[in-house]
Amino acid sequence: MATDASAATAPPRWDRKMQQRLAHGEAAALGELYDRFASLVHTLAHRVLGDEAGADRVTREVFGHVWEHPGEFDPREGSLRSWIAGLTHRQAVERLRQSQSDGAATPDEIEEKVRAASAAARADYIVTSMPAPLRAALDLAYLRRLDYRRAAAHLGVTEDEARRRLRLGLQLLSTAHPGPRAVAPPAHGGAL
Repeated sequence: MATDASAATAPPRWDRKMQQRLAHGEAAALGELYDRFASLVHTLAHRVLGDEAGADRVTREVFGHVWEHPGEFDPREGSLRSWIAGLTHRQAVERLRQSQSDGAATPDEIEEKVRAASAAARADYIVTSMPAPLRAALDLAYLRRLDYRRAAAHLGVTEDEARRRLRLGLQLLSTAHPGPRAVAPPAHGGAL
């Protein structure tokens, strides 16, 4: 759950300035953007594809797209980080569909794999974009296996605040899963 804290808290002013630099063709801006977000892009792509080489390709494609189309980013619709994560997810899902459709998988199997990968990617994105205090509480509780009392002591907050952070973090994570799929009624039309 650890992420680059500076990337998670990049101010909107930074986003607009970066977009302007990219629009002016400043190669150093692309390098700075890559340094800041390459780990996020690669992790999301790998989560969807389950393939290192595919994640590398998606990472190159995403940064190529950002370089060629910086004007597509609209700061009024969210952060640059969110936009890049969205590009990554769409590109990785498209690559997954293409790779699966070339094999022996049925359309339903492909879509199930896309749904599962999408939920995992959304969960990763939610964790990396949630406020640092919530992320830190989840990290202590789930990766280090601390209960809320020990997490509170480690974070230097009250036990109530630690429980609140954990609850909010888990509520955010619960939005990653789209919910149960509708089950088709029996073909014979009878009751079970």
